[in-house]
Amino acid sequence: MCGIAGVFHHQSEQAIDAQTLVNMAAIMHHRGPDGFGYQIKDARGVGFSHARLSIIDLDENRARQPFLSADQRLMLAHNGEFYDFKRIRADLTARGARFRTKSDSEIVLHLYERYGLDTTLKSLRGEFAFSLYDEKEDSLYLVRDRFGIKPLYWTETANGVVFGSELKVLFAHPEVKREFSPQGLYHQLIQVMVPGSTAFEGVQQVQPGYVVKLKRVNGKLQISEHKYWDVDFPLEHQHAGDEADEQAYIEGVRAQLLEAVQHRMTADVPVGCYLSGGIDSCSILGLAAASTQTSVKAFTIGFDSDDYDETPIAVEMAEATQADHHIMRLKANDLYDHFVKTLWHTERTIYNTLGVAKYLMSQQVNQAGYKVVMTGEGSDELFAGYPAFRKDMFLHGLDHLPEVERLEWQELLEKNNALFKGAMLAREEFVSEAFNQKMGFTPSCVQPWLSCSPIAEKLMAQGMRDKVADYDPSAAIADTLDDTMLRDRHPLDRAQYVWIKTMLEGQILTWGGDRVDMANSMEARPAFLDHHLAEYAFKVPPHLRIKGNKEKYVLREAMKGLLPETLYKREKFAFMAPPAHTDPEKWKAVEKLADQFLSKEAVEQAGLLDYDEVTATFARHNDEQTPAEERVQLDAVINHLLGVQILHHHFVATDVPADAQKRADELGWHA
Repeated sequence: MCGIAGVFHHQSEQAIDAQTLVNMAAIMHHRGPDGFGYQIKDARGVGFSHARLSIIDLDENRARQPFLSADQRLMLAHNGEFYDFKRIRADLTARGARFRTKSDSEIVLHLYERYGLDTTLKSLRGEFAFSLYDEKEDSLYLVRDRFGIKPLYWTETANGVVFGSELKVLFAHPEVKREFSPQGLYHQLIQVMVPGSTAFEGVQQVQPGYVVKLKRVNGKLQISEHKYWDVDFPLEHQHAGDEADEQAYIEGVRAQLLEAVQHRMTADVPVGCYLSGGIDSCSILGLAAASTQTSVKAFTIGFDSDDYDETPIAVEMAEATQADHHIMRLKANDLYDHFVKTLWHTERTIYNTLGVAKYLMSQQVNQAGYKVVMTGEGSDELFAGYPAFRKDMFLHGLDHLPEVERLEWQELLEKNNALFKGAMLAREEFVSEAFNQKMGFTPSCVQPWLSCSPIAEKLMAQGMRDKVADYDPSAAIADTLDDTMLRDRHPLDRAQYVWIKTMLEGQILTWGGDRVDMANSMEARPAFLDHHLAEYAFKVPPHLRIKGNKEKYVLREAMKGLLPETLYKREKFAFMAPPAHTDPEKWKAVEKLADQFLSKEAVEQAGLLDYDEVTATFARHNDEQTPAEERVQLDAVINHLLGVQILHHHFVATDVPADAQKRADELGWHA
């Protein structure tokens, strides 16, 4: 739920413009259309604002944020949901706390007052990002949930720090510069980001499981960060071997997932479910339906391509659970018709138009009167569902297999992974020295994107290219990974760790999750990313995550009674939109966008790309002799080319502070 924003000045006596805070909330009205609030602590140089999507405690006057503690010492602005908050409230009340709202957010103030930040964070369960100012310490804490489900950005200006739930919130502040960094541009073109970074100069993210602390000392903010949680797999020798009690793990996964789903059904508004034809969302719907006496609303995206459409299985699952089923059927050109608007929300490039499809789906969820849905994100990360994991398991985790069995594995991998090559799998093996040194091999999940580096570098304008001449994008990513979480771990655990730290946070939870969901005031709740479930899943032995070349084995067995037989037996399917080259109408829509954003004039004005190389890339894509796998890769590259130009249009060429003021005026939001 909601969006947050704020300013913390170096000098406590420097005044904060209240209307700027309101404008920062107004530009993210889509995140919180149900009301706004702001607070400025006079003579403290700190102010917060908040745009609210009311899901728990619908009383707008009572639950309006930012919150102040009873003694005015603490100020809080929160985005997200805390689960199991009623138990925590009851315990705190028994210890003398006095709550002024029914909101889950308020528990942070009372936990922090009594126990401090470290214990508070251990108590919080859910998806969240919040800012907490402590007047006694004269410190501001920026906190993000364990997996990065909710976004939180910050940047330093001449006068202090500006933060917010989206980049456009920061850009609405007139002191924040809006320009691409050369490294940020490079990573937009290859898809995979450096954790904690953005495309823009000086703008950072609070990393998942981290706290950024800003403490004012002698008129200057001292900035530090620390990690309060990480993806901590057991050491390899600590995993149970062949003697593992398989049934116990199956029962454990079932119990943990059921609890996570039931917590996420807590709301003062109806909760629906996204439903693809995969095990993940079908499991969520099945457990949700079994946990309530009413029919669950289910929402499905259907594509006009048999290779990518999962509607038939989704229909079967909806009928089995007696769900109220809504199907949105998309045609090829629907996706690029909404590409530009989608990128205003994602604030980063996207390699596949699944992000557009999910943007359109959240629109329909909103029109159906729903604010909350549960989703299946996180399952593949916990239970090794992606083709890259099977490949790494085969290459690095099954050295002990007899040659005959290894050949059988290899044959199955080649057959099953054909649809993913060029996108989720590299066309050819790519080796990164930095990753090899860090973890012993280059994980398959980052290979397709890192392999685009030579292409991306050539596509950059000469001035930008010169600034990354000695830059190694793979080393920049590898350097952020914690050695202690990789050392002495099973190869599959290492591969999953890298995916969670890169693709999950930077892609799936961003342009495939929060940003396109909240674009239409719709909160997604990924039950698989409940940290209690995750910590249990980390302990499941690798051979029960992938067993006999069957991915997500332990989850599949745990959900066997809920799933249609066809789905139970089915292998991992590529839930992605059909690439542009697969449909003439879709490619026409790409060319129409290119005429606008990749024309010679547009490219030269932005100063980001090399027009001759852009033209050559399109020529290679259109050459009928170009192999299909390469065209899949070029589809992604072209999406990124369009993306950086569109982002430049949205956030650099456009006067964002003026747009924010205009939006506030339209809404009637004034200080």
